[in-house]
Amino acid sequence: MAQKESEEFLEGRNPVLEALNSGRKLSKVVIAKGARGEHLKGIEELVRRKGIPLEYWEKREMDRRSVTDRHQGVMALAEALPYSTLDEMLSRAITKDEKPLLLLLDGVEDPHNLGSIIRTAEVSGAHGVLVPERRSASLNASVLRASAGAANYLPVAKVKNTVRGIEELKAKGCWVIGADLEGSVFWKETFDFTLPLCLVLGGEGKGLSRLAKEKCDLLLRIPMQGKVASLNVSVAAGILLYEILRRRQDY
Repeated sequence: MAQKESEEFLEGRNPVLEALNSGRKLSKVVIAKGARGEHLKGIEELVRRKGIPLEYWEKREMDRRSVTDRHQGVMALAEALPYSTLDEMLSRAITKDEKPLLLLLDGVEDPHNLGSIIRTAEVSGAHGVLVPERRSASLNASVLRASAGAANYLPVAKVKNTVRGIEELKAKGCWVIGADLEGSVFWKETFDFTLPLCLVLGGEGKGLSRLAKEKCDLLLRIPMQGKVASLNVSVAAGILLYEILRRRQDY
């Protein structure tokens, strides 16, 4: 079965297993000849139960096809993850009877950072992640792996650019909060975080663009005690999301 342009190989036990469990459409699953282990046995059983074609390849062929170099003896040919829309994300929040909590990433181009942010956003109860059409990592195998499969569950949508995205969010009733070193200290802010909101995070090394900062309703910063001037964007996302979650649930 030839690979279609709209398909990509998922690599590694956890990404393949998450894709199987999430119901993502798979054309086939490939396992290395002679590979052993309970994880692989469980994947084989699940693949057969779902009626998905199963093939056994030589390890060197899997190595040749691998993009991440971490296939762990199992790969799956899947339809590329579809992008969602802002309206679908907002509808997702309404369906859950929750106030929208979204992230907008301004120039996050590292796939591992994007995947980590998607993972944290999914487990913290966010309803989606927005990325600009340019200057953003694509939804590929590396992102899926870094997300630990969370990209199968959390919608990701594209906006024309960060500023346009902020304007669209405001038009739909969301408050927009930017993370920036010039902002007020997060813990001291009395803003009502139970409102519909979107958290805007800047890319690696550059932070938020000037125009993005000007468009935000509020700028917040994470206080730091050490000598290093900033946090990795995925770490910052985790800190901010869980403080918002704490405020919303009054932990």
